[in-house]
Amino acid sequence: MLKVIRAGMMTAVQDAGRDGYRNLGISQSGVLDAPAMKMANLLVGNAQDAAVLEITLGQFCAEITRPGWLALTGADCHARLDDKPLWTGWRFAVRPGQQVKLALPKHGMRSYLAVSGGFDVPPVLQSRSTDIKAAIGCRSVSRGGCRRGKWALSNCCSATGCGCCRGRSTRNSAPRRAKNSGAWPGSSVRRVTAWVIGCRAARFCAPPTGNCFRTAYCPGWCRCPPGGQPIVLMADAQTTGGYPRIACVIEADLYHLAQIRLGEPIHFVQCSLDEAHLAWQQQSRYLEQLAWRLAQDD
Repeated sequence: MLKVIRAGMMTAVQDAGRDGYRNLGISQSGVLDAPAMKMANLLVGNAQDAAVLEITLGQFCAEITRPGWLALTGADCHARLDDKPLWTGWRFAVRPGQQVKLALPKHGMRSYLAVSGGFDVPPVLQSRSTDIKAAIGCRSVSRGGCRRGKWALSNCCSATGCGCCRGRSTRNSAPRRAKNSGAWPGSSVRRVTAWVIGCRAARFCAPPTGNCFRTAYCPGWCRCPPGGQPIVLMADAQTTGGYPRIACVIEADLYHLAQIRLGEPIHFVQCSLDEAHLAWQQQSRYLEQLAWRLAQDD
């Protein structure tokens, strides 16, 4: 169990999201940086899609109330376990009375904290994810709240770490195929002019600021409202809309958007469907190899 002392800007329980309900108007929700969640869970012996704490911009503090294992991935918040450094991408044995403290990250936006056994919060629509704007699932974590953990005994035997996926400023995007046309429309998506993550970025969208042409729209879609500023839909995005859709950020690259800070530049580069599949396969293969290696170590 974790007793939250300071929740920071926004901390919420998230998992892989609730699939299969978009036809009912219910957003997918879930973590924004899926590889970070999966690596944190693998490190402590959980299922890859088990619930974790998604901590935005650090400034988080919690007290351990039961022994177990803990792992932190995502943004490097110079975390500490009491007076010892808690390295990002590593697992550590914890005992009652110890405190986990996260500072403001110099790079990245979101950190992911996993505990052995996972967080035992009641699922809603087959998911423990928190949809904050729709008030679905567990409420966001607040000061004084306790996150109940199963803290099941795992096969972990020693502290170990893994290489975390790092963010970069260039995103691959598959352009929208024009209606009744076999050709990709225009050249606007191919441009590598820098965009900037706007101040309205949140869990439901990441709006780059820049010029955009209205052209002919799934999760990751980049769409253009009448104002001309594109919006990349994220995990909490609404399920309906009618704005022009110019491109779709490939699934293997969506986690980068979760870690880009407000005001930082971002580029989009056109890619093919085969390249998108290859990027997803490479990411999945890395996680499979990580799971195998951790199993060998334990």
